[in-house]
Formats: sequence, structure tokens, C-alpha cells
Amino acid sequence: MYAERLDRARARMRELGIDFLLLSTGADLPYLTGYEAMPLERLTMLVVPADADAVLVIPTLEAPRVQEQPGAFELFTWDETDDPIEIVAGLVTGIDPDASSAAIGDHTWARFVLDLQRALPSVEFRRASVVTGPLRVVKDAAEVSALRAAAAVVDAVVAAMRERPFAGRSELEVHRELVERMLAGGHERANFAIVAAGPNAASPHHDPTDRVIEHGDVVLCDFGGTMHGYCSDITRMFVVGDVDPEVRDVYDVLVAAQEAGVRAATVGTTCEAVDAAARAVIVDAGFGELFVHRTGHGIGTEAHEDPYVVAGNTTPLVAGHAFSVEPGIYLPGRFGFRLEDIVVATDAGPERLNHAPRDLAIVH
Repeated sequence: MYAERLDRARARMRELGIDFLLLSTGADLPYLTGYEAMPLERLTMLVVPADADAVLVIPTLEAPRVQEQPGAFELFTWDETDDPIEIVAGLVTGIDPDASSAAIGDHTWARFVLDLQRALPSVEFRRASVVTGPLRVVKDAAEVSALRAAAAVVDAVVAAMRERPFAGRSELEVHRELVERMLAGGHERANFAIVAAGPNAASPHHDPTDRVIEHGDVVLCDFGGTMHGYCSDITRMFVVGDVDPEVRDVYDVLVAAQEAGVRAATVGTTCEAVDAAARAVIVDAGFGELFVHRTGHGIGTEAHEDPYVVAGNTTPLVAGHAFSVEPGIYLPGRFGFRLEDIVVATDAGPERLNHAPRDLAIVH
């Protein structure tokens, strides 16, 4: 799999006239090698020439974590007294003395980028995403299966939380339970777990606090993690005790908006048209100014990646695009709502990967 991905990366490099692809921390490296580098001051870098074998330059102490992939890349370890910048620059000039362009990982630390620019003064640097973005954005069947499995775990977490008490617990307590349940369900890590109660739910990216959840509170739970290299992301709404009629009315608008966005997500439809479909429902209901963010983001090896479902993105959906549809309505000082599912565009129509109930969950 990794050798095939590297071959596609090289084809893209040749198409763009890029001599080398240089990848450090970030999602591009595991996508092409199966290895996720720790964000250390010690440089790890995959050196991919357009017309030669790839080399993974890695600190000796990290080498045991690499699962070698015959035919995909070679391993080059460096010791504490070595200069990894010199090693990478030497590989570039040794393989292609006339190299004039390199695409470097978007998440590479600035210290390494600046050092490499000094070591390779005749090389023009570009973002690696011009190479890797078009490869990663379209998921194959195995990737969709991985996303589906991760989605099933957070669906199960939602189901469990619908039976759990909320009142009398702090946002942080519920946050910790979400994290623990994701890990128990098979996620290697929890990437985030937003728990926002009452007026805090009007802040889309609220950090959980020690605020105690009370009777009558609307509680927004947005959480996700990584399982087998692929991400989950879901948002569901809970209400403690009786539901205020206004709360129910506003939430009904949100449900209709999300449904419109999902239904619009057909192959050939632009990302901005999907955003517009969801947004129109909210605007027509008089809440347009309270929907303050895009409708969705791509998901895969990263929680947020292309394609972004936002006004101005004229990219048409193709089969294999995976993304969230998550409209929101936020009433400052009062409450807020968001409803999120992961959707995959397919030739047969949009496929929801999340199947947890989307109604307002009444909890105690």
C-alpha cells in the first residue's frame, strides 16, 4: 500500500516539476510510510526523490518504532552527535545535484525549514500539500472502512451517554467520561472532547470547565479521536430534564438544516453548494447571523483536512470525499446547538457514517 502511495506521490511530483518531497511531523508521513513521527527536537524526515527510492531519516532511538516497508522506503538512522540537516541536504544533493525544487511538509517545524533552506540555497521550497493533498483527499475503500469503524465507536459512546446522568456533574467530568469511553472503544487517542453546558454552548469551541451542569441546561458534546490512523468526529445535543419549547423549536431548524446539507452532498455538487443548502434553512428561519462557521471539514488521517465545506470552495465532490456536515445555531448568553455527522460522497449518494440518534437526548 505504501509503495503504491509513494509511486502516486512521485507521479504528482513529476507533474508539478518538484524534485523532492520532504516530510517530517504531520499526517503526510504516516500516510506514505505507516510511521507517525513524534514532535521532537530531533529531526525525522522522509526524503522522496521524484525518480529514486525514498529514504526515512530518523534518530536511532526512534528506529525501533518504525515498521519497515520493503519496496517503499529505506531507513537511515542518525546518532546524537550527527547533524540531521546535513544528512538530509546531503541526500538531496547526492541523489540529484541539480535539484531546484522541494515540497516540504506543511507541519514541519520552522527551525528545520529555515535550516534546510540555508543548507540548500539553490532549492525553492513549496508546501507538500500541493503533492499530498490531492492524494489524501479521495479515500479508498479501506480508508472509508476505517472511518466507518471509528464512527461506530463514537456512535456507541453517544448511545451510552444518553443513559448517563448529567445534572450535578461538571463539564470536565463529562469530558473525562467521553475520553475514557473513546479509548475503551478502541481509539488510540482522543483528539478532543468539547462539553459545553447552558450559555457555554453558545461558544462553538468551548473549553470544558468545572461549571456544574444544572436542570434545564442544554449540553453540547462534540468529540472525536483516532483509531487505526483514521479520525472520528461527532456532535450531539443533550437536555437535562424538561425541554423549553423555544429550545425545541430552534433545534428543529438545525435538524432540518443538517438534513439539507447531507442530502445536497452528491457527487458533482460543489462544496460551497452543500454549505449553502444547510445555511439556507437557518437563514430562512431567521437565525442566519447565529450560524458563525462553515458547514463542514474533510476528515481522514487528520480531524480537519480537505475538502472544506464552505462558501467560496468551488471544488466539486467526488466519490471518496469524506467530510463533516455540522451546522450550528448559537444564541450568546443563552444556549447553542450543533449537529454533526461524517458523510462520504459515493456514486450512489451521500453515505452517513454516523448513525447515533439525532434528536435532543433528554437526560437527568
